[in-house]
Amino acid sequence: MTDQAVEATDGLKNSQFLGRSRELKELRADIERAGLDTIAGRKAPRARVLLIAGRPGSGRTALAEELLSRVASDYPDGILRARLTCPEGTRVPTERTARELLDALELPAPPGESEDDLAERLREGLSVRRAVLFLDDAADAEQVDLLLPETPDCLVVAVSGGPLTGISDVRPCTLGGLDTKSALELLGRYTGSVRITVDPRSAEALVEECGSQPAALTLAGGWLAVRPKEAVADLAKQLHAQADDRPAVARVFHHAYASLPVPAARILRYLSLAPEGYVDPHTASALAGCSVSAAQTTLDDFTLLGFVRPVASELPQYEVPGCLLPLLRGLTEVHDRPGEVQLARARMLERTVRLLQSCRAVTEPEGSAARKKLAGLPRALRFPSAAAGAEWLRVRRPALLAAARLAVADGDLDTLARRLMAALTRALVAHFGTERAAPDLYGIHRLVLDVAERRNLPREKAAALLNLADLDARTGRTRAALARYRAALDAGREARDPYATGRAMESVGGAYQELGDWHRAADWYGRALAQRLARGERADAARLHGRIGSVNTYAGRYGDALRSWRSAVAGFRKQGDVAAQARALSEMARVQEYAGRPEESLRTCQEAVEWARQAKDVRLQAALQLRLADTLDRLGDPAAAKLHRGAAGRMLGDELPNEGKFEGSDAEAYEIRTAPSED
Repeated sequence: MTDQAVEATDGLKNSQFLGRSRELKELRADIERAGLDTIAGRKAPRARVLLIAGRPGSGRTALAEELLSRVASDYPDGILRARLTCPEGTRVPTERTARELLDALELPAPPGESEDDLAERLREGLSVRRAVLFLDDAADAEQVDLLLPETPDCLVVAVSGGPLTGISDVRPCTLGGLDTKSALELLGRYTGSVRITVDPRSAEALVEECGSQPAALTLAGGWLAVRPKEAVADLAKQLHAQADDRPAVARVFHHAYASLPVPAARILRYLSLAPEGYVDPHTASALAGCSVSAAQTTLDDFTLLGFVRPVASELPQYEVPGCLLPLLRGLTEVHDRPGEVQLARARMLERTVRLLQSCRAVTEPEGSAARKKLAGLPRALRFPSAAAGAEWLRVRRPALLAAARLAVADGDLDTLARRLMAALTRALVAHFGTERAAPDLYGIHRLVLDVAERRNLPREKAAALLNLADLDARTGRTRAALARYRAALDAGREARDPYATGRAMESVGGAYQELGDWHRAADWYGRALAQRLARGERADAARLHGRIGSVNTYAGRYGDALRSWRSAVAGFRKQGDVAAQARALSEMARVQEYAGRPEESLRTCQEAVEWARQAKDVRLQAALQLRLADTLDRLGDPAAAKLHRGAAGRMLGDELPNEGKFEGSDAEAYEIRTAPSED
């Protein structure tokens, strides 16, 4: 790259918007234009929709962004952005769009919630706000209609290739080319003004060959910028000689592409494989099979040529313009063998897996096996700190999730896809926690299920169903969770996986417990218990005795509940789990009290206090002291009750419940929690 070329293109990242003054004026006027409802004397029931229609490369998104910058001050709740069509041309599911917008609004979007429910949440969230919703690259009216805020205080700006038939009161602003003055100025930003003014007629001829389209002019300007000795007239003549029925963007692109060295041309073609059209140096390096530094240099060169544009981000990241992606895919089909393309995809996924493993490892303690393994990786794959890893994961998250979706859709790289999803799951949990990452995890588990079903992998199918069911259960969709737990049980039996079958049976029992079906809950817990006992898993068996004791307590079968809790106590004692033994005795004392045996409850509670003291569980000790006080009050010994209540007060301090009562909710806090954790 020459010094002149760099100077000519300096500051393009901060370039100002050009032209479109008439379109901007019309759009501004359309915001205030009275709709059909307001003419009839009724307040508009929904947000005003502005439509900017034009072919890719016409500058339609740039016009929308300029409009947004001019009206932003009128909408204090900000601007929300969403792209409704994937770079490969498929529609973005409304569920994903609504979830992203809810996340931007910092509103809850429970994992696994239906498309309609999420869209309703979004509309409710926007109903009390004054915001702009920018929907880029809409495929049809249905996509937009589902997201429309039901308030006239919001504004929707949609970009599409044509009219959105089906949405009332929408007048499209259809884009053609730039006016000649603006087109020449755009060219001059790349070439320098001198090359335009010395030969204005040739510059106008070049603008005409480019159809006055911003994307074509950018490519032409980039081509001239790196060739300071080429005359504008020469490029205009070359494009004129190639005139055919292709769009101007395609003709200029192919002319610029033909001048690239073979290695650079290959890298450019492979950028069409990047997930979501977003490329960072690592992605380009893996696709091309070159070093990260060489990939960074090539991406910077492509930026000057107009083939990619930098993305505003804390990390180096670039976007391939949507109008170029079909052209790059077409070139790939012509010049690259399918095996070579698949190998490039595999390299990209393998690099992504290694980066995710490194991203997770950096959260481990110094000296751990993961950190030692991390130290052996190439410097380019290592993160200097956990904060740097989290930042990379946050910035690249959309592309990483897209990579997982594309890998699964590919169908030929399922082994890599499974490794990628496992590494992505672990990295998300390590940096953001299960709760915050739950919506992403739900989508990943569904992808794992797709692969498992396609490849007939019952063990993986069982694991995916269990994880999905756990997330369903956490968000209150208990019946959906129950159906998935049962399906996981079938898959676990097919795989002959005792862990999966035992986990599924216990979880089925938990779902029935949540639904209040105590009989079925006890039955399924009993099946899980039998399996644990047969396998000699004594700690899990003790825990299941406690779960059976709990549901029998809820059902009022106190005799059965006491037998189960005694078995739990005995099991924990054999395992040497002092804290669990204390909690089990606490629950046993509670059941004895419910059963009308206050003296037995008192003795059991005193024993539980001793074990809680050995376990150094201060809160449990305090809770048990309060229970002792209540029991002593009922037995007619208020003096002793006062002593125990005072002891609890000293332990709990400000946490002491009102009036010294150990309420049922406090007791339940010490019930043995046996819901299995997520894998």
